[in-house]
Amino acid sequence: MIPRYSRPEMVAIWSPETKFRIWFEIEAHACDAMAELGVIPKSAAKTIWEKGGAAKFDVEKIDAIEREVKHDVIAFLTHLAEFIGDDARFVHQGMTSSDVLDTTLAIQMARAADLLLKDIDDLLAALKRRAFEHKMTPTIGRSHGIHAEPVTFGLKLATAYAEFMRCRERLVAARKDIATCAISGAVGTFANIDPRVEEHVAAKLGLSVEPVSTQVIPRDRHAMFFATLGVIASSIERLATEIRHLQRSEVLEAEEYFSPGQKGSSAMPHKRNPVLTENLTGLARIVRAAVTPALENVALWHERDISHSSVERMFGPDATVTLDFALARLTNVIDKLVVYPENMQKNLDRLGGLVHSQRVLLALTQKGVSREDSYRLVQRNAMPVWRGEGDFKTLLKADPDVSSKLSSHDIDELFDLGYHFKHVDTIFKRVFGTV
Repeated sequence: MIPRYSRPEMVAIWSPETKFRIWFEIEAHACDAMAELGVIPKSAAKTIWEKGGAAKFDVEKIDAIEREVKHDVIAFLTHLAEFIGDDARFVHQGMTSSDVLDTTLAIQMARAADLLLKDIDDLLAALKRRAFEHKMTPTIGRSHGIHAEPVTFGLKLATAYAEFMRCRERLVAARKDIATCAISGAVGTFANIDPRVEEHVAAKLGLSVEPVSTQVIPRDRHAMFFATLGVIASSIERLATEIRHLQRSEVLEAEEYFSPGQKGSSAMPHKRNPVLTENLTGLARIVRAAVTPALENVALWHERDISHSSVERMFGPDATVTLDFALARLTNVIDKLVVYPENMQKNLDRLGGLVHSQRVLLALTQKGVSREDSYRLVQRNAMPVWRGEGDFKTLLKADPDVSSKLSSHDIDELFDLGYHFKHVDTIFKRVFGTV
């Protein structure tokens, strides 16, 4: 986790202090359940909560113990025993390390998902506000990077809103899928721990019970979680790339907010570069980098191995912290995005009316001309305009084959920009539920 691309609340989820506190809570809740079942004394469970709950775990000391014993959970339990005393012998009864590690990871990923869902909600609010602001702002739609037909800038933002709504739904499902508890002991058989202990811990920590854990929680759950983060990152990149293209000097229909005192280049004082959206493109790659290793983690040996562990120790924090930062940055970009309707109109007019070619084509077919001949007539008038040789409407009116089918008034009507926006309200109602 690099501080430059991190936000404190998400970082705190993955801190050693948070991790050890969750480890303790899992162990203490398990002791409560075992005490109720008569496996350990109730007084011991009470002591464990009182002394362990008040403890300030020393991360450096735990690390020092681990360097000797070469086992992170044992190092923690050794340190915990220093606070609890004799009753520490009842901690971790019938449990295995994965019970603690996997349940903790589930809690951390669920908490991370909650923050990410809030991030998405903030982004959705910004997108909705700007979409309605520019609901009827005309701009050119592009396919293959080439002028196609008119759209509105509000529709562009509505498209992003709908996409991030789908991202939100996927993340809700992924959070539910990942939030499972496994307290099943060695190879997951509950031989030395009662399943009711698992049920108790799960209820206390807001998790569901893993139906069969084989000692570890199955990694298909984790793979789906990271894959969902990867899809969200790709949606971020899609919108960021759109903004980057719109900010190009030749286009300049929208641009990132350029604050007073900001400098775009160390060499060229005139530069205003899309650095935030370029950064978002790079951050999306970091998040997606977690997806393939997470998929490869699914295939573990028999009931368990630890080939997944190093991947999750790195990508659990990195992917969620990075995505949290990226979503917040994108929200800021959208919130402050500078939009240039005049440039949008200027670009719309650049091709001398060619953006209305389909309407002319269809009008000719309605007048009895075959589609093939209609296409030929429209294209032969369009190509000179493409080369900068005249105005499309003027050439159409001067073409006897066209004018014999379409009057001057007919052709004028075919160049009505508003025609393309007659269903904007319908689309907005589909996306936002209101117009």
